Amino acid sequence: MNLRTARSLRAPTKESTTCPFLKAKTEGMDCTPKAWAVRGFLSTSTATNSTDPALSSTTFSKMGVKTRQGPHQAAQRSTTTGNVAERSRTLALKVASVALFTFSHYRRSLTPLPHSLLASSAMETITGIDVEPVTDWLVKHVGLMAPLRFELIAGGRSNLTFRVTDALFRAVALRRPPVSHVLPTAHDMVREHTVIAALEPLGIPVAKPLGLCVDASVNGAPFYVMEFVDGFILRDREQAEVDFDEVTRATIGEHLAATLANLHDIDVDQAGLGDLARHDGYLERQLRRWRTQYEQMRVDGDDHHRLIEEVGDRLAARVPAQQRTSIVHGDYRLDNTVLDQTGAIAAILDWEICTLGDPLADVGLMLDYWAEPADEMSALLGVAPTTAPGFITRAQLLEAYARHSSLDLSGVAYYQSFGYWKLACILQGVYARYRAGATAGDQGSVADFPTHIATLADLARQILEQ
Repeated sequence: MNLRTARSLRAPTKESTTCPFLKAKTEGMDCTPKAWAVRGFLSTSTATNSTDPALSSTTFSKMGVKTRQGPHQAAQRSTTTGNVAERSRTLALKVASVALFTFSHYRRSLTPLPHSLLASSAMETITGIDVEPVTDWLVKHVGLMAPLRFELIAGGRSNLTFRVTDALFRAVALRRPPVSHVLPTAHDMVREHTVIAALEPLGIPVAKPLGLCVDASVNGAPFYVMEFVDGFILRDREQAEVDFDEVTRATIGEHLAATLANLHDIDVDQAGLGDLARHDGYLERQLRRWRTQYEQMRVDGDDHHRLIEEVGDRLAARVPAQQRTSIVHGDYRLDNTVLDQTGAIAAILDWEICTLGDPLADVGLMLDYWAEPADEMSALLGVAPTTAPGFITRAQLLEAYARHSSLDLSGVAYYQSFGYWKLACILQGVYARYRAGATAGDQGSVADFPTHIATLADLARQILEQ
């Protein structure tokens, strides 16, 4: 792994002088701009600040349901626009509508925020946070100053992510599993923390981990804490056109592909991740895992005409040889990254299903998500950011990856089919959890999910037949 190359993917940064208490890493960027991403789980459509009164509001748009969107984090939609299909772009999971408060008066100093303005969290019931013991833990292990404010910024259908602000306006992100209906092998906080802790020193762009709590008595489940990362998360075409000009948009695909290739070049043993999973049989394991999850998450009346089972059997019968053992992100796509002002990758998000295995699985899924204007899936995915003028094509995206990798990409179609099939299985889990009431924050309609699941499975079948 050429660490110099990996680090070159990240634009030079400096600490913000506008908001020193947040120690935000920006490239000459004010801390209060139109697009603020909190470790990638948050992005804005509008942001207004005023100096009087001291408390002004920042309104964030709704994160559209994506395929696993979380499961874990597609289309950025306002809270008043977008039909069900648009809100379900990438079919998944993190629909969060958040109103955050910008304390502009206090931003001028490190004066602790008056207790009355931050104490609301302690007086409210917050799903997923046991405020008192979690506050004590964060004060002791992360160095925050009480009182703390907890705000759900992503979650409901997968892992829950909270913005935690302390009395000095320092902000961190806290991740924990869903509050119920958790499968034994899913939502592993220790795994996520282990991966980003290993990759951060190697120059792979991730949010810096700040702490891990495995004592379930603190919050009912393990959780970890990480830094915020400023930047842009592109979830629809309009946002892409507002945040970046056409020339910059033309570079984003190259950055996305190069960053993935650098991740795949990491030596898993030298990174300390050699024991994360088996090194061989990745696709066989994945096919079994997602088939099992699908079967465990069946919903009465929605069998999709056994299409999931049929495609899964066909994929299992045609497993290609694994060329290399790499770190596999498992959900690598544009809107699972935070971009800096130059269009480079500031942070890769959502490491929940990261494992070791066949790197081409990430490549296939990246291509699945890279929509083009003429795609027939537009009704399903909504107006994807990559349909905006300037973005490279899917074929050019694959060429960009090839420029940074020695892998044979001639069989990538199989991995695209596997990607669509896996997304169908993941979305089934989202749908089942919603039907079981295991949601927090996101209570949006999922009535069309069975149709989307069948559509994804059919896309996987079509690619296999080509």
